[in-house]
Amino acid sequence: MHGAVVLIEIGAVILALGLLGAVSLRVGISPIPLYLLAGLAFGKGGLLPIDEAGDFAATGAEIGVILLLFTMGLEYTAPELVSTLRHNAPAGLVDLVLNSAPGVIVALVMGWGPVAAVALGGITYVTSSGITAKVLADLNWLGNREVPIVLSLLVFEDLTMAMYLPILTAMLAGASFVTGLTTLGIAGLTITVILVVALKFGRYVEKFVASPSSEVLLLKVLGLTVLVAGIAQQLQVSAAVGAFLVGIALSGPLAHTARELLTPLRDVFAAVFFVFFGLQTDPTALPPVAGIAILLAVAGIATKMATGWWAAKRAHISVAGRLRAGVALLPRGEFNIVIAGLAVAAGINPQLGPLAAAYVLMLAVLGPLTARGVEPLINRISRRRLNREPAAAPTTPSEPAHLPGQRGPDPDASPAQA
Repeated sequence: MHGAVVLIEIGAVILALGLLGAVSLRVGISPIPLYLLAGLAFGKGGLLPIDEAGDFAATGAEIGVILLLFTMGLEYTAPELVSTLRHNAPAGLVDLVLNSAPGVIVALVMGWGPVAAVALGGITYVTSSGITAKVLADLNWLGNREVPIVLSLLVFEDLTMAMYLPILTAMLAGASFVTGLTTLGIAGLTITVILVVALKFGRYVEKFVASPSSEVLLLKVLGLTVLVAGIAQQLQVSAAVGAFLVGIALSGPLAHTARELLTPLRDVFAAVFFVFFGLQTDPTALPPVAGIAILLAVAGIATKMATGWWAAKRAHISVAGRLRAGVALLPRGEFNIVIAGLAVAAGINPQLGPLAAAYVLMLAVLGPLTARGVEPLINRISRRRLNREPAAAPTTPSEPAHLPGQRGPDPDASPAQA
């Protein structure tokens, strides 16, 4: 009977997630806020609390984080990461300072302490790579000149997370200063080793993983990713960072094939991850932090818009492109919930989890909606520019930009591209 109840609860949750995903497709928003709402509904204090499927949700959530970060790593190669650090460090540092500051300030003003300040700063800092990538694709912005700038900022944020998560983990564990430095040193060494392997010996990794059989390739890639993630967590580096670096180590056609094979699996377990975070949040705890969440959301919109505008202007991109760069950076999602999950598990402040949930809910919805809403304004800017320059020569469409460093013609020269 116990096993039957577990299966019923798991089946009901997954079916509900499928229905919510269908709703998100129809409405045109990310499913992440709907998954979080489902977790709130199924969790303690919710409308239909589940009790027996908790262990499955916890394990599924861990796998979801690992697969999310692994597939993000597949988007980049080690040389691109090195190039990003070399050429886009100023914009990345501006992004870090501007967007972590609101969270740090709020936590300190509320008297939550320095550890909570570091956690909340991370929550307000990082953009959702998954939602942003979907927005860029859905709005046909991938061929625009500002997209490499946006992607380079996302890469910088992911690299920052690779160093930030071990530091946060050590702080949450109450480690001493020396232990914290040791953890950071181990993290730095681990990241360096994996990057060197990816740069110098990537072909051997690919040869080891490659297989003509999709089944064998899936098992090898999944097994290697989870194994490295587990070793990384054992070394207090963070399983998420380990998975991200495994993704970086794979490149070329193999990375493309691995992404195609793992995407459905990633989507299932990522949905479970967001639901599990919602399960841990009591809905009755949301109203008391709603005011702070709204304040942080408004500040987050302003700071991300400023970051995208400045970074695009620095690359001599037009006003319309600067607007697109800013709104593309607005969504929050995966990493923000990962950070909040670590803080909630450590029990540093009972309000941090509900605050992060409300914050992510708002910006996961407002980000894509703002991107769609800014299109008419961009079109007006483009038409005004054309009226000023009626004799401008036509441009040749560029190939869609997928990776940092690629540049194409400015789409604002044509109303169809705006």
